[in-house]
Amino acid sequence: MRPAIAAFLACSLTLAAQAAEPGPWIDFLKGPPDLAFTRPDPLWTRCAGVKLDPANPKKLLADPGEGVWSNLPKGNCRDLFTNAQFANPEVEIEFCIPKGSNSGVKMMGVYEIQISDSHGQKRVDGKDCGGIYPRTELRPVYRDLDLGIEPKVNACGKPGDWQTLHIVFKGPRFETKDGKPKKIQNARFDLVELNGQTVHKNQVVESATGLNWTRPEPPKGPLMLQLDHGPVAIRKFRARENPAN
Repeated sequence: MRPAIAAFLACSLTLAAQAAEPGPWIDFLKGPPDLAFTRPDPLWTRCAGVKLDPANPKKLLADPGEGVWSNLPKGNCRDLFTNAQFANPEVEIEFCIPKGSNSGVKMMGVYEIQISDSHGQKRVDGKDCGGIYPRTELRPVYRDLDLGIEPKVNACGKPGDWQTLHIVFKGPRFETKDGKPKKIQNARFDLVELNGQTVHKNQVVESATGLNWTRPEPPKGPLMLQLDHGPVAIRKFRARENPAN
């Protein structure tokens, strides 16, 4: 093989290997929130830690300081959307919720993994912690159209415990036909781990979740953290873009 050809092939292989590597981690909790999130709510505030309210297990109490973000004391603020957009996000979250609280994280803003208090339940569905949220409709009344996709195991921790979510997601694939994008491959949760236990693996989703199922699926989008359904605290929230393959 000629030296020039060998050098070209070596360079091509190096570039291909680099393209197949994940992107850098983005830590959304470092620095001012407006650098990480679109229109962050002023009620999204810092504290040093949280604990269950001994007088009311449905509430969290915040300790003054830094390191943890929460929607306390109200337990209700505007949902957060990241400025960064992803097509194939890998996400890591550490969260804490009290009894009966409800949150969630949405890939590309439309595919939701549920965060909720389902500790100790014998039967779970897509609306329980680690589940893939069901499709819903708003009219004539708000209702679920299915059960979503239940987690393989109920790995939800106790109210007041710090819990972990690890999500590896592949967005849908499109090709342009007659000047319009056509979906050629469904989105897929390659892996979802709740507290170290696998709750989804290679799980295809044929549409977006919640009310988003009626809308066109995006080729990329932000991460969304739901903060308007009860108290929730976050001490880790980071993501990176993974290769398409």
